[in-house]
Amino acid sequence: MEGSVDATEVIVAASPQEAIEAFGDGGDVTVVAGGTIVMPEITHGRLRPRRALLIGRAGLAGVGRSDGRIVIGAGTSLADLEDAVEPLGTCARRVADLEIRGQATLGGNLCAPPGDEAPRGDLQAALLVLDAQVRSTGAGGERTEPVEDFLASGPAGRLVLDVSVAEPEAAATATVRRPHAHAYTVMRVCAARVNGEVKLAVSGAGPTAVRSAAVERAVADGAGAEAAAERVLDDVSPHDDALASSWYRGQVLPVLVRRALNDLD
Repeated sequence: MEGSVDATEVIVAASPQEAIEAFGDGGDVTVVAGGTIVMPEITHGRLRPRRALLIGRAGLAGVGRSDGRIVIGAGTSLADLEDAVEPLGTCARRVADLEIRGQATLGGNLCAPPGDEAPRGDLQAALLVLDAQVRSTGAGGERTEPVEDFLASGPAGRLVLDVSVAEPEAAATATVRRPHAHAYTVMRVCAARVNGEVKLAVSGAGPTAVRSAAVERAVADGAGAEAAAERVLDDVSPHDDALASSWYRGQVLPVLVRRALNDLD
């Protein structure tokens, strides 16, 4: 039967430790938090999990502070991040609709695979510019690493426990959106000044968000917003999908970067 989960072993974790033990090395485990991405995959028969680990009651949600950083549990809903530090708060508010934001989680959004019809991972660019550190477990045990490294290696086989971010001196974001029932974000540029250093990242131009070192170097060398923005295509290779062509993305992206940099000042 398409989408059947009859043969699936379902594990409901009641604590972080139970979730960690049940996840193990991540082999043959499908993690279900808010379910906004996983459940449609199961329903349409594209995913047939052998073991499903439900972490909604595992105590992995919440926002706190530690060592001068903001620590966000992986199970924290996007609705609970709408008033978060910028540009994370703005990114969370722009995801889908109220119902989706109430279910979707930080960890699920961070680990979302690329979509066929619309970009996923709406928070990735914000996390990149906020110097995010991802704490996860899996094969080899627990580790904490920069979000860039986590995205580069891929989330497969890792259970995200929490993400810590810096509180910037200034932040800005610029987007282009496609009108829809869920108002998809075609592309987003996030910028932040952290410890006096300007960081800039782009999401929606490719499978995952990416920082633009070329733009950051140009700003550090004293270039104005317009000149620095032209350097973004040194780091980003726009792609085609159902929302926009690579040509369109290539034309619009420098404009979004310029707006974000101007708003940062």
